[in-house]
Amino acid sequence: MNTLSARPSRLARLGLWMQRNGALIRGVQWVVVAVYAVLILVPAFTPLPGETAHIWSNLTLFAQFVFWGIWWPFVLVSMVLLGRVWCGVLCPEGALSEWASRHGRGRSIPHWIRWGGWPFVAFAGTTIYGQMVSVYQYPKAVLLVLGGSTVGAIVIGYLYGRDKRVWCKYLCPVNGVFALLSRLAPFHFKVDEEAWRASYKTNGHKTIPINCAPLVPMRNMKGAAACHACGRCAGHRGAIALTLRTPDEEIVKYGQSHNNSLWDSALLLYGLLGIAIGAFHWTVNPWFVQIKQAIATWLIDRNIMWPFDATAPWWVFTNYPTQNDVFSWLDGSLVVSYIVASGLLTGTLLALLFALATRALGPWRTVRFNHLVQAMIPIAGCGVFIGLSATTVNLLRGEHLPVYWANPVRAALLTATTLWSLWLGWRVTGQHGASMVRRLASMAGVIAALALVNGLWLLMFWIW
Repeated sequence: MNTLSARPSRLARLGLWMQRNGALIRGVQWVVVAVYAVLILVPAFTPLPGETAHIWSNLTLFAQFVFWGIWWPFVLVSMVLLGRVWCGVLCPEGALSEWASRHGRGRSIPHWIRWGGWPFVAFAGTTIYGQMVSVYQYPKAVLLVLGGSTVGAIVIGYLYGRDKRVWCKYLCPVNGVFALLSRLAPFHFKVDEEAWRASYKTNGHKTIPINCAPLVPMRNMKGAAACHACGRCAGHRGAIALTLRTPDEEIVKYGQSHNNSLWDSALLLYGLLGIAIGAFHWTVNPWFVQIKQAIATWLIDRNIMWPFDATAPWWVFTNYPTQNDVFSWLDGSLVVSYIVASGLLTGTLLALLFALATRALGPWRTVRFNHLVQAMIPIAGCGVFIGLSATTVNLLRGEHLPVYWANPVRAALLTATTLWSLWLGWRVTGQHGASMVRRLASMAGVIAALALVNGLWLLMFWIW
């Protein structure tokens, strides 16, 4: 049956409006590009703010608040609420990469770019490097990290693909994170495969092809993980429409057969729940300070002094003497070691718990393991949000604004997403034909994993 043969729903009409007003959407993207350029370029070439500067009176502090206090935390929220609308409608890197691809060399995409591990490697590398250069605090670091990513998007766009977002599809540092979180979105562009097949016989005229910039195979697209929700394909062949769905549909119904890979599981367990938590933890962990003091004492006792030198340039380790913020080689090395070690430890513990939970459902199947791990997407997304929003709270506190609400809001978010993950875990176990006893045994592993993650956030915000 043709999806659009009857009167379209209000959501479907919104999708069709997006399709008809593509030029307006592209115009909005270029406005965002201009704002983005000002916020990353101008502060990098102006003096650092003094102690009396305020968010509303200093562009550097304003840009810091916009990027890390509002922009990135709520882009993550938008993925859960709206799908990847940010990518398709607003993202400056996507717009620049597609523009460069339109005017570039148009080479075929090499195999090394198509490697499935890039989302994990890019996220982990960017997260660790951002801590090395204090990207949340200093505009030069922002220019290096975000600006470097943008330059990479333009270069890849210029070299490969024709009118495509090759960078976004394969190499963007947050592509994997966005793909995970958007699986929870209640909206998506749904493909009616029966209507698509019928269109070959009933259209009676040549169908104009659609340029899907993120290279999604539209004919059999399932879910919202890869779709950038730009609206270009709305109404195509009378088979694609913006529709409402339940937030568990993509994970429970399609999580076993689509977007199911060990790289996704690695990004969740070792990336979002391991490395990311470690990156937020080290700044407040008293054990980290004690370990550093013990190592420093050991080095001094043996007259090994070079690790205390603060000679690394700012683009290797944080080095801002005028701000009394300098990393010695020891400081920087320990930060990297802490993040990597905590990421490996947390990720491995979680992987073991999910391996036991998977085995409790029956004979080992990697597909089943990957499917069950997807239940952690809500709590993982919440963790990155509250970690990033710690910068928001600190900036507000610096302006002497009340932040008494912060911890109650964090507790409410963690509680809600823990319950959401529990519900997803229960629904997923029901997809694998296990008995009630096996499902309950499996859920014990899921509950233990959630307890571990919540315990780590409890340490950061309520104990340390």
